[in-house]
Amino acid sequence: MIDGRFVVDAHVHTPRLPTLKQAWLDWARDFASTYPWRTVYDDAGSVIPAAMDELMDREGVDRVLLFCEYSPRATGIQPIEDNLPLVAHNPTRFRLVANVNPHLHHPLRDEVARQLDLGAVALKLHPVHAGFSPADKELYPVYELCASRGVPVILHSGWSVFPGSRASFGDPALLSDVVEDFPTVNFVFAHGGRGWWYDIAAFMAQARPNVWLDLAGLPPKKLPEYYARFDLPRLARKWIFGTDWPGVPGTAENVRALAGLGLPEETLADVLAGNAMKLMPGLK
Repeated sequence: MIDGRFVVDAHVHTPRLPTLKQAWLDWARDFASTYPWRTVYDDAGSVIPAAMDELMDREGVDRVLLFCEYSPRATGIQPIEDNLPLVAHNPTRFRLVANVNPHLHHPLRDEVARQLDLGAVALKLHPVHAGFSPADKELYPVYELCASRGVPVILHSGWSVFPGSRASFGDPALLSDVVEDFPTVNFVFAHGGRGWWYDIAAFMAQARPNVWLDLAGLPPKKLPEYYARFDLPRLARKWIFGTDWPGVPGTAENVRALAGLGLPEETLADVLAGNAMKLMPGLK
């Protein structure tokens, strides 16, 4: 807990460093600044589960969603299996998130099912890094599987700094038909429409009960500016806390900055944990 509040960090990257392109390492260095994320890695570039667990414990993070990624265009390939040692070390704190790339996996549904069977509590799609439209009909069997399993779909929305990215696939409006075609699937826009799509992402979150916004990578103090056209306390009911770890000055620092926005305490509790727990019952 952080200041007595239960905290779920719903957006964390713990890749093996040799699997990454240099641009990812540069991003982590620039955005993490003095945050000691490299201390959880051994000399070979693999996460030391006990060290990561201890760091999250010191920060006060109760649940951590671990992302994998299959994006050779932009960041590299970080398979879900690389995160299994963290879950084995502390299955209470750490949870898996699945990821697929239609350019690499076929049939997509089978690979998603395999990763969910490993224990993943959500599916992450990265259209921007992988270079595909999230509205492609090839993904519909995946969305059907998520509907049958009660699993949310997290999608990167907005801009990305990594070479090889295709920002046009980060437009939240691409999901306008999908969220209606799959009303029982919860869709989470990671980064909340970062760049020039904040308004689209926020409007969809308020208009559709199955659309949510993940705050990863967004400085909490900037949220009133990013969503200036919206009633912030009302919009915040659809927020899910995440940091984009390690590109963050510190999880506790972000939580306290978020608390400083003056949201109702019940809403803040939902942002920090309640909404994620509702969408992903496996976190409980």
